[in-house]
Amino acid sequence: MKVRLIPDHWRHLLALQSIARQFPKRVIALRYKAYGNGATRSRLRVLPALLFVVSLVTVLLVSTVPGATVQPLRSEIRGVWLTTNDTIVLRDRAKVQDAMAQLRRLNFNTVYPVVWNAGYALYPSAVVRQAGIQNFVYRGLQGQDILADLIAQGHQKGLLVVPWFEFGFMAPPTSELALQHPDWLTQKRDGGQTSISAAGEVVWLNPFRPEVQQFITSLVLEIITQYDADGIQFDDHMSLPAEFGYDDYTIALYTQETKKAPPSNPQDAAWVRWRADKITAFMTRLHKAVKERNPQAVFSVSPNYYDFAYRLHLQDWLAWVRQNLVDELIVQVYRSDLQSFLEQINRSEIQETQRKVPTGIGILTGLRNNPVSMQRIQAQVRASQSRGLGVSFFYYESLWNYASEPIADRQSGFQALFPYPALRSAIE
Repeated sequence: MKVRLIPDHWRHLLALQSIARQFPKRVIALRYKAYGNGATRSRLRVLPALLFVVSLVTVLLVSTVPGATVQPLRSEIRGVWLTTNDTIVLRDRAKVQDAMAQLRRLNFNTVYPVVWNAGYALYPSAVVRQAGIQNFVYRGLQGQDILADLIAQGHQKGLLVVPWFEFGFMAPPTSELALQHPDWLTQKRDGGQTSISAAGEVVWLNPFRPEVQQFITSLVLEIITQYDADGIQFDDHMSLPAEFGYDDYTIALYTQETKKAPPSNPQDAAWVRWRADKITAFMTRLHKAVKERNPQAVFSVSPNYYDFAYRLHLQDWLAWVRQNLVDELIVQVYRSDLQSFLEQINRSEIQETQRKVPTGIGILTGLRNNPVSMQRIQAQVRASQSRGLGVSFFYYESLWNYASEPIADRQSGFQALFPYPALRSAIE
C-alpha cells in the first residue's frame, strides 16, 4: 500500500522539499565564492543528509495518519535523454541553459546526455585520440566542452546529469573505429559482420576481446574521472545480438573453456548462457572500476524487456541487478498500444528490480516525423506512476517541438504529470 498523506501533511512535506532544493544551491554558491570551481561535488555530500531529514520527517508525518504503511522514500525518476537529434540544443550554451531551466520548472530531475555515438566521443577525449579513431574534437558553437557545460548548467538547476553511453559495443561499418580496428569486430556464423538496427547498418565490437573491454573501460573512466558527472548510463547496445560470436577469437575461447566447438544454432541455451555470462563478467569489472573512482556514481542501465534482452542480445540485466551491479534501471517500453505497454511494465522482473533500486520506464515522446500525442504519453506515465515506477522520455526535442499540440499545451501536460518536485541524490 502506498503512503497517502492528508493535505496538511502534504503541504508541510512539500515545503521541506522546497527548502531542500534551495539549500544545496546556496551551499554551492557560497563554496564557489570562497573556494572557486573545485566545490561542485559538495552538493552530493550535502544532499544525502537533506534527503535523510526529509525522509525522517515523512515517517513522522505519516505515523499520524491512521492505516498508513510506511515505505522507504525513494525518489521518482523523471528523466529525459538528450540525443544527437538534440544537437541544435546541446551545442548552444544559451539553448542548454534554457533547456535545463525548463526541465527544472516542469519538475524533471535527471538528464541523460549522449556521450558515445556512432563510434565517436561527443566530448574532448584523449582515449579516442590515442586509439587513432577520432582526429577532431567535438565542441559547442561557443567553443565550449559540451558535456562540461551541460553538467554545470544541469547542476545549477538541481538536476542529476548521467552521461549516456549510447552505442555501447555497436558502431557504423564506415566509422574510423571499425576501419582502424577490424580485428575488434565479431561476426555471424556465415561470416557476415553487420546487422540492421534502429541506427541503420552496424557492426559489433567483440565484447569478449580484452582490447575491446579495455577500450570501453577507458572511455567510461575518462568520463567518471574528468567530469563532475553523477554517473554513467548503458543501454540495450551494451550487448551483442545472439547471432554474433562466431569469429576466430571467440570460437577459440569457447573451445578452450568447454572442449567443444560453438553450436551452429545461435539460440542454443548453453551457447547463449556462456556468452551472456562473459558480458556479465565484464560488466562486473566495469562496475568495480567505476565505483573505485567514484563510489557515489550512478551505474545506470536502460535495456529492453528481459526476455528479449537475454535471448536475443545476450544481456542478462536481471543478473546484473541481482549481483548489485545496477544503481538504477530504466526499461525501454516504446509501445503505441496501452495494453501492450501495460503487459510490459507488469512483468515480474520489473517488480523484482524496483524492490532493490530506483526503477523507471522509458517512454517514447515522439520522433521527428512521427509525433506522439500528449494523451498517450500521459496514459503511459500515469500507469507507470501508479505502479511506483519512474519514467524517462526519449527524447528532449520531441517533448514539445515535434508535437501537433501547441508548445504551451504540451508543457502544461508534463506539468500536470509532475505537479511537485521529486528530490534525487546520486546514490539513494
